[in-house]
Amino acid sequence: MGSEKIVLGSGKLYVVEFSGTIPENAVLETEDNRLGYIKGGASIEYTPTFYEVKDDLGRVSKKILTEEQAILKSGILTWDLNKLNKLCNTGSITEDTVNNIRTLKIGGIGNYDRKKYVIHFLHEDPEDGDLRVTIVGSNEAGFTIAFAKDAETVVNAEFKAQPADDDGTLIILQEDIID
Repeated sequence: MGSEKIVLGSGKLYVVEFSGTIPENAVLETEDNRLGYIKGGASIEYTPTFYEVKDDLGRVSKKILTEEQAILKSGILTWDLNKLNKLCNTGSITEDTVNNIRTLKIGGIGNYDRKKYVIHFLHEDPEDGDLRVTIVGSNEAGFTIAFAKDAETVVNAEFKAQPADDDGTLIILQEDIID
């Protein structure tokens, strides 16, 4: 039997390259894998698409699920170019150690790397137990980097889920069981 929870607050966002299997939580939830501290929280959207056929009188019908989509959105407040590169499938990083300059070049369809990532959100709650959201996918919405005189720069990312296993799983939700 489940236990109802009230979820308050944000969490941490981790990203690692997908190698065919999703690592254990303890492997994902390390500082090296943290994409950055987030601002504005995170959200997961699941959208099913159905096809329905009805007769003209509305007496018989049949419905099938034709498509599913899942998108995890989050605003990233802190980042560096190595981590920002995970938001772009056409990026390449170079480092000039003589001048201490790291460069991220973005663009060029021929540079598309086809990488998929494990995107893992952790909401920690010492009272009701932790909640985790995990998908496999990539940022397909691009991003905007805005520099304003009176606001922080937040990079908003939308990770579109792709099947994580042979069952077609798009979203993995986990909650700690607290008695």
